[in-house]
Amino acid sequence: MSTELLEANFPDSDQLGSPPDVAASNWVVMKFGGTSVSAAENWSTIANLVRNRLADGLRPLIVHSALNGVSNTLEQALQQAANADPASTLLGLRRQHYELADALGLDGADILNDTFAELERLVAGIGLLGEAGVDVHVKVLALGELLSTRLGAAYLEACGLPVRWVDARNFLVSKDGQRQSGDRAYLAATCDFEPDPKLGDQLSAGGKVILTQGFIARSPGGETVLLGRGGSDTSAAYFAAKLQARRLEIWTDVPGMFSADPRHVPSARLLAELHYDEAQELASTGSAVLHPRCISPLKRYGIPLFIRCTSKPELSGSRVSAVTSEVEPQVKAICVR
Repeated sequence: MSTELLEANFPDSDQLGSPPDVAASNWVVMKFGGTSVSAAENWSTIANLVRNRLADGLRPLIVHSALNGVSNTLEQALQQAANADPASTLLGLRRQHYELADALGLDGADILNDTFAELERLVAGIGLLGEAGVDVHVKVLALGELLSTRLGAAYLEACGLPVRWVDARNFLVSKDGQRQSGDRAYLAATCDFEPDPKLGDQLSAGGKVILTQGFIARSPGGETVLLGRGGSDTSAAYFAAKLQARRLEIWTDVPGMFSADPRHVPSARLLAELHYDEAQELASTGSAVLHPRCISPLKRYGIPLFIRCTSKPELSGSRVSAVTSEVEPQVKAICVR
């Protein structure tokens, strides 16, 4: 398999306002969205992107989402489990993952059957009780990321890359719920993201590429919690902040952030450079490319963010940092919520 992949260069972080420890870091966090990890052809690109980082002497940490549509399907299974038969929905989930595994040359049943068995146990318990408590709800939704990352790690290992799969819940811990209560503490948790040198040492052990999940964390009491729908961006930002990474790369199905939704405004232009504050405002007012909560950890520590398209890695995409070349006030973009 060819290891050559043409991709756009990344400016040095010290030119983008990063402090010296960030600019000199070997860590790079790479987040891949659900659309990116759902297509077998994208996985060859992902493997080559990882090879490029290793060739540059960098230490990549991969965060990726559940397969496209899986979180919605799990929500449907939860609803059906309380008052109907979710068997066909669960079968569809198996089929989706097994078909991707086949396309990647993997044994899906061998890799995923234990996780599917856990899903079926949880769903059966909901059927007996006639409802799903929020703690069970989040356990079921978390399985989407656990399934997809098992496949991702197995594929990269099959490509000859040294990969270590880790459970994000061992490293991301939600804050005590002083300002969050009830279901929100489980479904839209926030985590501390202070720099953690011990975490870097722990993840560096063995010299392997780290692959983990977005969207999920644990509470101080050890329960599974979620970071809100679309929260994989936030997971990646938390890891980048804790590791003081050189940069965060978000790989998705679009080449960046635009001045308007290109589906509605064909003349929309790509926003090549954004300040953290501009990206925060766009994300908070309707832009679907970034989760609003992923900006704050990056801004605090001056970690640049690059938004790139998995199917077109040669495009520079959008860059979010403390330094932009535009100095005149202007309307940057229009969002619809």
